[in-house]
Amino acid sequence: MSLKRIAYYCHAPRAALAALTAGFLLGSAPWTLQAQGLPTTDIAPEAATHEILASRPPVRAEEFIVTAANPLASKAGVEILSQGGSVVDAAIAVQLVLGLVEPQSSGLGGGGFALVHSAGNPAVHAYDGRETAPAAAAPDRFLREGEPMGFFEAVDSGLSVGTPGLLRMLADMHKEHGALAWAQLFEPALRLAREGFPISPRMHAMVAGSDGLKTSPTAAAYFYNEKGEPWPVGHILRNPAYAEVLEILARKGADAFYQGPLARDMVAAVAEHSVAGDLSEEDLANYRAIRRDALCAEVNVYRYCGMPPPSSGGMAVIQMMALLDKTPIASLRPDSPEAVHYFSEAGRLAFADRDAYVADPAFVRVPIYGLLDSDYLASRAALIRPERSLGRAEAGVPAGQLDAPPQDTPIEQPATTHLVVADRAGNVVSMTTSIESAFGSKIFVNGYLLNNQMTDFALKPVDAEGMPLPNRIEPGKRPRSSMAPMVVFKEGRPILAVGAPGGSAIINFVAKTLVATLLWDMDIQTAIELPNMGSRNRATEIERGTSLIRTAATLKAMGHDVQERDFPSGLHGVMWTPHGLEGGADPRREGVALGR
Repeated sequence: MSLKRIAYYCHAPRAALAALTAGFLLGSAPWTLQAQGLPTTDIAPEAATHEILASRPPVRAEEFIVTAANPLASKAGVEILSQGGSVVDAAIAVQLVLGLVEPQSSGLGGGGFALVHSAGNPAVHAYDGRETAPAAAAPDRFLREGEPMGFFEAVDSGLSVGTPGLLRMLADMHKEHGALAWAQLFEPALRLAREGFPISPRMHAMVAGSDGLKTSPTAAAYFYNEKGEPWPVGHILRNPAYAEVLEILARKGADAFYQGPLARDMVAAVAEHSVAGDLSEEDLANYRAIRRDALCAEVNVYRYCGMPPPSSGGMAVIQMMALLDKTPIASLRPDSPEAVHYFSEAGRLAFADRDAYVADPAFVRVPIYGLLDSDYLASRAALIRPERSLGRAEAGVPAGQLDAPPQDTPIEQPATTHLVVADRAGNVVSMTTSIESAFGSKIFVNGYLLNNQMTDFALKPVDAEGMPLPNRIEPGKRPRSSMAPMVVFKEGRPILAVGAPGGSAIINFVAKTLVATLLWDMDIQTAIELPNMGSRNRATEIERGTSLIRTAATLKAMGHDVQERDFPSGLHGVMWTPHGLEGGADPRREGVALGR
């Protein structure tokens, strides 16, 4: 059944001001969510600020496509590719611009994960630039008298800052896959930082809705005018401090970020916060990004490749696709209750396993291949009932495990971004980067924000029975993530690259897009626009204001606890087709795909 041109489209009803007044931005999220009966671990401070009023066609190109969350960033990638740069070169330039024009989501003060595939080479390299816990991190870091501290006390603090890994990861990627000089990749971001860029509607809305940003003197001086008001849409904002940092890094390389004055400035900013952290110069000097083998598995005719641990994204997405392969979802209408049911049930099982097993593999044994074993997945798929929801799924016990570890669900924020750069030969970068919450820790230093990724660890080190949680904080450890850059192959060639921001919901956003393109035969843009849905082993979530609302009554009769949510997914993807490249960008944010 072809659904290349489906008859319905997603209509998210929350424009910027509506989202702000509804209380889904950082300033009012916890009590708003509790009033709706939603768990506070699903807080979504980076809210939807765009409406999907009509479908747009995919961008088609013959040579290459760049798709990212801001038009200026996508343009930077095109500029580098036009100068003879590699897809990695272009991705680095895109990211440096995103750190300037989309500072709420990613930047030098954060981390990320990237998949890199070179045409003609079967390998997929997985670059791990995840932040690490400071050497002084103790198990009770986020506890007050034995209980987790308040949400904002933990997030908007020096304690939440981990050692940034993004720049070291980008430098490693360039060393192995770059074609242009390192300094050349900084030129688009340098130009914009010096000359200024127009404040976008989304950035304005995010700044206007962030109470925490106003309390940071250095951040407030940049993001607000002298009256304490957010700069208006279209205001030309210059960032000379960021330009100075970029000049240093372009000239001296990544080492200048991890040692010397820039490192000292970060350490001082964290230590001087009212809730001081313990990031040290030694933490920065000792940081290393890791090049891992991508996590790949065959499901039907496709080979799915994603990030291995400490990200849970690759494992969970592959599990979901394998579980769904044993259901009739491919023959169902995308907006049917049955399709939502099967998709949500697969999500419950995958999230149960990721919550129990996935953590930093340097600290915890992750039975990743047992979790992806075909017999194990068949036994898990057999738990899915066509007429009734599982409710809350329990973690499975793959071969070699005596029992499942305790599950934990840390606060995992969706202030993240995703980009894809691909060319017709099959070279591709699929990269997700983040500073965690919207505007991270709110600590602004030298023109960029520092992350609050330490709150991706379990806030308590043990469960109710006193059993150690796999994702507890430990010195030098990388927190579990849900970031899920993916590259899909068929007959040895890439056919699709995709990823998304969205906290733990990333897994469902990416899996939805894979189902829509590979099982429902949609183009990449239509698949991205498809209403978001799924379960994170709690409620069954459907995107507010979309055609899926009609499924709620049937789903409730099947035992689903249905919750309507705003889902600012920010998906970006590229497909290789018989007619060339097709790129898609999520209209829930400000992204565009550009190609040639």
